Amino acid sequence: MPQNRRPLIAGNWKMNGLKADGQALAKALGEQMRAESDPVFDMLVCPPFTLIANVGETIDGSGIALGAQDCHPADKGAHTADISAAMLRDLGCQFVIVGHSERRTDHGEMDQEVKAKAEAAQASDLTAIICIGETEHQRDDGKTFDVVKTQLTGSLPNSSDSSNTVIAYEPVWAIGTGRTPSNDEVQEVHALIRDGLSQALGDDQAAAVRVLYGGSMKPENARELIALPDVDGGLIGGASLKAEDFWAIAESCT
Repeated sequence: MPQNRRPLIAGNWKMNGLKADGQALAKALGEQMRAESDPVFDMLVCPPFTLIANVGETIDGSGIALGAQDCHPADKGAHTADISAAMLRDLGCQFVIVGHSERRTDHGEMDQEVKAKAEAAQASDLTAIICIGETEHQRDDGKTFDVVKTQLTGSLPNSSDSSNTVIAYEPVWAIGTGRTPSNDEVQEVHALIRDGLSQALGDDQAAAVRVLYGGSMKPENARELIALPDVDGGLIGGASLKAEDFWAIAESCT
């Protein structure tokens, strides 16, 4: 990974944790980060909506960034149970995940909606973590490149640049399964994404946008994945729920 792209280790807690759980996890991570004299990585936690305020207070001043797992495209209005990007910013969030495969699958979100959410995030001064990736069926059919290209093009707002956008490649078939593509396969797709960013944003911005890997990254494989030329950290699911595992992944950046 080039020196101009600082690794981002992002934890997606998904629908996990009650108040005590979230506070304990955030406290443990905050203490470790405060004890780190000169971290070579950025750390981010994205708890469920119910924990954002409490977690934000717990990690305040630690250097750990706060994020959310989704937002609505609209700034406000009659959208029962939805949360706007402006509301997230008001809570202290700096990032928001959009287009996660579980949103695309469970809620039928398409590229156009993901793009609208990313635009809303950027308009509220949040960094959008835009997720893209293929299913096992699509991979087996040899459609990985086509799917990734289409999702990137369809989900990336025109307002995107390295200051307000992160891309997360998540091979859907590897999420939570313990399976991962080979290092060569991961790098191949990340290089494809980098090329797509060059076409959309220009070479300079593409070289600066962080592209995370998001398919069952864990302490055992993090170092070799993060060492790949176009992998700039990870979007971590299950391993982000254990402070020792999440911290071990972050330390793989050194």
